[in-house]
Amino acid sequence: MSRHLHAQRLNMQAFAQEGVPLVEITPLQNLQRLAQEIQGMKPDLTVNWRATGELRPRAGGDDEVWLRLEAKATLPLTCQRCLGAVATALEVDQRYRFVADEDIAMLEDDQSEEDLLVMAPQFDLLEVLEDELLMALPLVPMHETCPETPVFSAGESELAQQADAKPHPFAALAQLKKPKQ
Repeated sequence: MSRHLHAQRLNMQAFAQEGVPLVEITPLQNLQRLAQEIQGMKPDLTVNWRATGELRPRAGGDDEVWLRLEAKATLPLTCQRCLGAVATALEVDQRYRFVADEDIAMLEDDQSEEDLLVMAPQFDLLEVLEDELLMALPLVPMHETCPETPVFSAGESELAQQADAKPHPFAALAQLKKPKQ
């Protein structure tokens, strides 16, 4: 089995049996959903990550397949205060237990502390990595202190111009009250 993830898919049972961690650097442009969140996309932006599979013995059954997924990246997000780019560190350290099918996952989900994934013949590891990084994004990315003080003037000059150009709503009534000559 090729260790490189050009196809981005693994047989998790074989990966866990092998027990050799997969350490990768993935260009951010390969994670298209995450790349949409970036301000000022550059080709050198990457995500460093590591996947480790293991088999854990289970009483009265087959060994359980587990996956640990770790990732680190610093990405330029849009500061919601000044709208400039803010370097944001993302970190993921997640463990998963694989189950045979969706029914088992639904049944065991409430009782299990770990996240459950359904075993597939070819598991898309990069998709799970991207999901975890998207969930790690801050709700409101902001600088601690913005490099430039934001100026909040959205539409102020336009409002002032409209106020000058627009006649007062009661001006027409005032014309009616004037005596006719």
